[in-house]
Amino acid sequence: MAKGRKNGLYSGISEELSALMRTGWADTERHDLQLGEQAPYAARRRAALSARFPGERLVIPAGNLKVRSNDDTYPFRPYSGYVHMTGDQARDGALVLEPRADGGHDAYCYQLPRDSRDNDEFWTGATAELWMGRRRSLAESEIVLGLSCRDVRTAARDLAAASGAPTRIVRGIDLSLEAAVTTDEERDAELEEALSDLRLVKDDWEIAELREAVDSTVRGFNDVIGELSRAIASSERWIEGTFFRRARLEGNSVGYGSICAAGEHATIMHWTDNDGPVRPGDLLLLDAGVETHTLYTADVTRTLPISGTFTPLQRKVYDAVYEAQEAGMAAVKPGAAYRDFHEASQRHLAARLVEWGFIDGPADRAYELGLQRRFTMAGTGHMLGLDVHDCAQARHEEYVDGVLEPGMVLTVEPGLYFQPDDLTVPEEWRGIGVRIEDDLVVTDDGHENLSAGLPRSADDIEAWMARFAG
Repeated sequence: MAKGRKNGLYSGISEELSALMRTGWADTERHDLQLGEQAPYAARRRAALSARFPGERLVIPAGNLKVRSNDDTYPFRPYSGYVHMTGDQARDGALVLEPRADGGHDAYCYQLPRDSRDNDEFWTGATAELWMGRRRSLAESEIVLGLSCRDVRTAARDLAAASGAPTRIVRGIDLSLEAAVTTDEERDAELEEALSDLRLVKDDWEIAELREAVDSTVRGFNDVIGELSRAIASSERWIEGTFFRRARLEGNSVGYGSICAAGEHATIMHWTDNDGPVRPGDLLLLDAGVETHTLYTADVTRTLPISGTFTPLQRKVYDAVYEAQEAGMAAVKPGAAYRDFHEASQRHLAARLVEWGFIDGPADRAYELGLQRRFTMAGTGHMLGLDVHDCAQARHEEYVDGVLEPGMVLTVEPGLYFQPDDLTVPEEWRGIGVRIEDDLVVTDDGHENLSAGLPRSADDIEAWMARFAG
């Protein structure tokens, strides 16, 4: 039964039914829980955040359910900054860092408690536990998170009444909490920046999670190769579903909308309709990543000849992108500027485009003017972690204008895209799109390619398909 549904079949609840529903339930409080594996790491992250904002109250909401249509909601995905600081994934929560006189903070977490069996709330609402599943009690959450937990239903009132310190909140996540506090937009943006800054260098636990995400992704790509003949018989949707099955089997879901782009769809950077034909003789650009149960995602791309063998022209384009990626990956090392890998890849592609006569040279001038971008479209990579485009709100001087450090995880993903309606290139080039993307962690003496389990060179791609393709 859904409370408040206009055309619900039941008009009300009898006193007898209400009384029946409140009795006969076992005590399900869990007493076997332990501190979560992520909790000590989250505590260190909170300490680092605390040091940046002495004397200030910090509010980091988890977020709320979002309506997909009518009374159907999207699967809940908490705000990544909240997850990073708590290890928690529950909806409607909020982390509060309350300032102490010594400059530090006391941390506590607002949580939605279990529904009471003493009234009808546990079974009469569309988001009630009997409909959506059991939640942790506040006591259980305190054990798992290593944080004091409070009833979130008092959060707005508590925050509105709080005094003695200025408050910052991450905006756009929970409007009810945002409305309860008086803050400054610029100072709130600084809090969001800090949360992104603190995700730039991953700790050992996070790198292990990303390694798990990539390993599952490798298996997902092998699944797709094994079912390619079924995709040929149906559409790109078969590829999407095949990879999604692996993501749900081994992780939480996909980390972003899978790009299963066959033929000319490979020239569309974020093709996620995935409803086109899969034809022998064309290329398939598959950009997909498994998200772990702790919400860390991989982001890998391979471009495959659907028939198993590249045509000479497809191989020519593929080899140019592969060489550009090799140049970019060689630039990923501690102490290098973040922009170095991008520049190395883009300069190589600019030179090839000049060589082929598609842009005016010399190559250095073409690169400085950005002429290659007609065919390369995007930058050559991004940070990776809880978000596929991780640390998006970090300060420029720490991210794009920063220096690589051990523990940073990023993608290197050059590409060439010749649009089907581009009259500046010969007809046989039109509709060819190639991207190769790998996930790299910066190490003390260079980098490790976490996705090295997938072939990259044209010869290795063809041999891979010959082994696995069904």
